[in-house]
Amino acid sequence: MTSKPDEPRQPPQPEGHPATRTGLGAWSFYFVAKLLLYWRELIGFHPLLNLAFAAFLLVPIKSALGRRVRTLSAVPAAIALLYHDSWLPPIDRLYSQSAQLSSFSTSYLLELIGRFIDWQVIAMLVIVWAIYRLVAPYLRLSVIVVLVLVALNIHLGQSTKIDTALASGVTSPGADTSNSPSEPVSLDAVLQNFYAEESKRKVSFPQADPSSTPFDIVFLHICSLSWDDLQAIGLDKDPLWRSLDFVFTHFNSAASYSGPAAIRINRATCGQSSHPGLYKPAADQCYLMPSLKQAGFEINLALNHDGHFDDFLPLIRQQRISVPMLPLDGVAAPMRAFDESKIYSDIGILSKWLDAREKSQDSRVALYYNSITLHDGNRYQSGTQSGQSSQETFRDRASGLLRDLSQFISLLEKSQRRTVLVIVPEHGAALRGDKYQISGLREIPTPAITNVPVGIKLIGKDLTLQGEQVQITRDSSYLALSQLIANLLANPPYGQGASNPADYASNLPATRHVSDDEVATVMQNNGRYFFKLRDSEWRAYDAADRTNNPYIIKQ
Repeated sequence: MTSKPDEPRQPPQPEGHPATRTGLGAWSFYFVAKLLLYWRELIGFHPLLNLAFAAFLLVPIKSALGRRVRTLSAVPAAIALLYHDSWLPPIDRLYSQSAQLSSFSTSYLLELIGRFIDWQVIAMLVIVWAIYRLVAPYLRLSVIVVLVLVALNIHLGQSTKIDTALASGVTSPGADTSNSPSEPVSLDAVLQNFYAEESKRKVSFPQADPSSTPFDIVFLHICSLSWDDLQAIGLDKDPLWRSLDFVFTHFNSAASYSGPAAIRINRATCGQSSHPGLYKPAADQCYLMPSLKQAGFEINLALNHDGHFDDFLPLIRQQRISVPMLPLDGVAAPMRAFDESKIYSDIGILSKWLDAREKSQDSRVALYYNSITLHDGNRYQSGTQSGQSSQETFRDRASGLLRDLSQFISLLEKSQRRTVLVIVPEHGAALRGDKYQISGLREIPTPAITNVPVGIKLIGKDLTLQGEQVQITRDSSYLALSQLIANLLANPPYGQGASNPADYASNLPATRHVSDDEVATVMQNNGRYFFKLRDSEWRAYDAADRTNNPYIIKQ
């Protein structure tokens, strides 16, 4: 009896090979790579959408043409899903900003693209691809991927639900105090109640007494400077901050871009509005500069740029600042912006204004000055720094700006001109970024972006202020700043008995930390930060308060 020779043993077939059953094939690597990026907290993850996409890829199709059509449709769908899983702004947001993006210089665009490239991540993915190629013939990766996606659907479906009890027991102004801790309210309700309460709050400036000693008020509105940025570059303890009479340690600018920030400061006398509300007419008493004019101040306007980008100057005009802008001629312009427009020297502009002020006969003047020296994309025109990126020069630019501000203070002190100098950054530069946004991206107005160093310095002859620097440590915003200015107007610290700085800051209103823009809303509640993207669910923001800045009060 003859025996049959053993049949040749077949090697294992990789997924996707015709000899195998229906599977994800090479698409398994797509999901493995995304899961790895999610594990490293480099992207978000929508498990249900990813599971649905995997199911689409697993549907058996006998026709070769049908399989090709599915592959052709799956590629753009996979790209779109990856973008949706990322922390990048919505596509329509990019489309709406296309006109601005087109004005960026080539060097700045290349710099931005470079920030998205992490060679360590690329190396990691290459290694994972090599491992995938080795194990794919021996493992049913499709089954493993689908099981992980199902498990993630169950796990994330539970973990992303915010406990509504977190929304109860809040004591900050604007909180819902009608509910007891046993009756929690949703975060959406807390936010709606916040805006409702804010719409009722306002500060009125008293009319200047003709017999009182006059003084000027100078608002220095500075782009791209937060406490987090200062800590990152080691300038959070610069002598300038120690020289101020009042410092807000937890001031929320509530905005992450220049346009909304300019509206917010120029409506500082009323409670905080939502982002859409900024573009609706406000009550007359809400406009900062007109309120100061009514109190007896002549209005001045100066910028260290021409104001053309994003129609910044027209936006300022809409805030009822209709006076001519200080001319830029004769002032040095050591930098160029991301669109190659000139950026003028801060001390050059401020010195020019001071010279003009010395010749003016106005008894009281309120100046609004805007500086974009620290804006992302700025480059030096000469010297060793001319070839460096804006990120590489940020510390030098910030150091130079602080020197200019200190020099301006010295010039005011030398002139003995009575001045209330107010430093108010628009927002931060997002210099360090976080897991949700690369460096420089500010679509989510996180605390690291909107917690800005706000301070006031009182300068001039006949100053009667006596006492230590006052640090306002509670959550504050523009309404508190307006109230402090109103207190200085009601009781001028010049030409009278000794004034205690603490007395001026005794009645400043607190404001819950809420920031928003076209894309996202960030809110503090019960000592934690939460954010939501448009109509999505609230989620905890776990990258907040990650600095050691002595001025930042941990929540």
